[in-house]
Amino acid sequence: MSETEKSNEWQAAEPGVRRRIVVDGEKMMLVEVHFEPGAVGNLHKHPHEQATRVISGRVRFTLDGQERVVATGEHLLIPSNTMHGAEALEESLLLDIFSPPRQDFRDY
Repeated sequence: MSETEKSNEWQAAEPGVRRRIVVDGEKMMLVEVHFEPGAVGNLHKHPHEQATRVISGRVRFTLDGQERVVATGEHLLIPSNTMHGAEALEESLLLDIFSPPRQDFRDY
């Protein structure tokens, strides 16, 4: 299996959450993230700047203690080293853009 095929496979991230790399560039990475209803992306932070667009569904994000619901067609920016997490209010598909790319996702 080639690296491209490997990176396009869905990987379990957390219970009810899976992700796959769809574009893996030198300076940015695009990752689809699928949430089952009620699934939680636990609070975490990373040095990467992250933009997220909700392709479908509704997700409650927490950024530095502030909550915001983001729905289909909406987006948000998560600055580097910002504590953040998410809870799917319904089945949801997100597109996350990271700069620089997430080496930890490549190594998964």
